[in-house]
Amino acid sequence: MPYRRLPNTDQARLRALQTAIMLGQKKDPEELAFSAKSLNRLRAFYTNFETTLIHHKLAKTQQEKSSNTYLATVRKARLYLSHFIQVLNFAIQRGDMKPAVREFYGFNDKKSPSLIMDSEVLEWGKKIIEGEHKRVNHGGNPLYNPSIAIVKVKFDQFLDAYHFQKTLQSNTARWTGKVADLRKEADEIILDIWNEVEEHFSDLQDDHKREKAMEYGLTYVYRPMERIKNDPYKVKNIYIS
Repeated sequence: MPYRRLPNTDQARLRALQTAIMLGQKKDPEELAFSAKSLNRLRAFYTNFETTLIHHKLAKTQQEKSSNTYLATVRKARLYLSHFIQVLNFAIQRGDMKPAVREFYGFNDKKSPSLIMDSEVLEWGKKIIEGEHKRVNHGGNPLYNPSIAIVKVKFDQFLDAYHFQKTLQSNTARWTGKVADLRKEADEIILDIWNEVEEHFSDLQDDHKREKAMEYGLTYVYRPMERIKNDPYKVKNIYIS
């Protein structure tokens, strides 16, 4: 015998609620297979749930669209910072500068700072730019190819994109949390309505009861062996193989 399966995705929840809403609009209250109390609760809840799902989808879409641009911007900033640090280290290796100049930039050994994480690009971008200005103000010659001016341009572009992306991520997380908060109530409403619908048609034969209940959006699923029994072709294939 097939079993009833409750919605397990937000879109499936929305469809179940929509079906009940439409039937509540089309049918007279005395013909409806679930109570007026459940219908009123559904109406009070539905618009908020639908609107929240829409905002959540928009937030995710905007974040995904911005992601490629952001990744390109951070790669470029990482590349320019890395090249600037290489030029600095080459100058030290040639003897054009003393190893102590690394202290202007916040590191004091031959190992270059890590730029793998976006947060590291953020941290070291500020230190490198400030460090170069300090070194030049102390009488050092500016480094070129790349110059700190072009490094700063690429870093500022990354900085803007970084904060924008964080805002988008925060917005998505906020709507994700709101959807999660409403999901439990959606499940409760659907469960109550579906229970009432099945109870309303409980005097009917099982097949007829399920047929009537499915008009209200209830979903019934056959277990694997039940699907085989109801599909002679599959049964035939099992015996042949």
